[in-house]
Amino acid sequence: MNQPLKKWLQVSLFNLILIAFLGTLMRYKIAYSFPFVNQGNLLEAHEHFAFAGWITQALMSLLVHYLKENGDNDAFTRYRLLLFTNLFAAYGLLLTFPFMGYSLLSTAFSAIIILVSYWFAVKYWRDLNHFSPKNSSSSSSFKAAVLFNVLSSVGAFLIAYMFITKSIKPERYLATVYFYLHFQYNGWFFFACLGLMLHQLNKYGVSDQQLKKVFFLFVTACVPAYFLSALWLPIPLWVYASVVVAVLLQLTGWWFLIQVLRKDTRRIQKDISKLSKILFVLSAIALTAKLLLQSVSVIPLLSKLAFGFRPIVIGYLHLVLLGVITLFILSYITGMQLIPVNKMTRRGIIIFTAGIIINEFLLLAQGIADMNYKATPIINPLLFVAALILFSGITIIVYSQKFPGIEEVNISSEKQSDL
Repeated sequence: MNQPLKKWLQVSLFNLILIAFLGTLMRYKIAYSFPFVNQGNLLEAHEHFAFAGWITQALMSLLVHYLKENGDNDAFTRYRLLLFTNLFAAYGLLLTFPFMGYSLLSTAFSAIIILVSYWFAVKYWRDLNHFSPKNSSSSSSFKAAVLFNVLSSVGAFLIAYMFITKSIKPERYLATVYFYLHFQYNGWFFFACLGLMLHQLNKYGVSDQQLKKVFFLFVTACVPAYFLSALWLPIPLWVYASVVVAVLLQLTGWWFLIQVLRKDTRRIQKDISKLSKILFVLSAIALTAKLLLQSVSVIPLLSKLAFGFRPIVIGYLHLVLLGVITLFILSYITGMQLIPVNKMTRRGIIIFTAGIIINEFLLLAQGIADMNYKATPIINPLLFVAALILFSGITIIVYSQKFPGIEEVNISSEKQSDL
């Protein structure tokens, strides 16, 4: 087990506890009363720290590990300062946003996060050219990931400009926020995860030519797919046509990837624990739901309807960030044995996953009720309970990492065990 990677992943998982705690506080304030907390500031802290402190920190660590696997034995030493700088800035956001909101300090920490993304992109691109197989599907996916991470910063700078110049117009502001979000979760997060998956499929002997087709379809669709989040704006017909094409490309890419996985199922499954397989399947189901929802949203009327109801937007974001990305990361780090896995870890993951599923169903129910203009007074206490389940699950996972020797799971025998 790679010790530097294990430590960075455990730090990232601890950060996920803090994110879940903030989410629980927000749900408590909505359901009951918590006058000492500014909900807007807490939401900003929750979102920014989730992106920087959990997902980005974990993905950067995993991408550095990819270099180590490809012969760069000093990778973690060379990236140590970069990883610490990202972590420092993430905690800066966590400690400033709840109390100050958008302020000089929180803006400064946000700027550091962006500069780290530039630093990582340049450094990692160069190292990929040196250590990664040339033009491999995984290397191409990682390059796309860091490039989209840089591109997303355009949205962040435009938002900052609007606040500084006090020129915030609702439609322009929302379009800019969605630009940033799109190239974070559909760009940086998605292609980093895709690259990790393609790398493992290569190791299992899957033809890279097949995987390159999958990458090409997804990467071609990424830029025009942004307008799926902006169909409520007056856009030209050719832009709308490109959105429809992007949806078709994504569905085709996902179908190709599923066919690859089905064809090589036995070869892939033999080295992966049952828990990791279940997590991956759930992540794949969440991705399928996301792509189908995007397909439906090409109908402008439905797009305007969906983006007009907050629970729908929140549910969709949680579907992507928790259902697709977080479950994939958990599946990957447990399946590849990158962190210690014992019975307590498994219990924590099961509870955390249950929390994700419950949270999604409740948000869906709330969204449907809102669309029908029906009150759902009990839904907020239930969402608070779902947040508590998420918080409890990730706390158990992290606690289990403190005592990895307790009830240690034999990975080879776990495949035959029941959950």
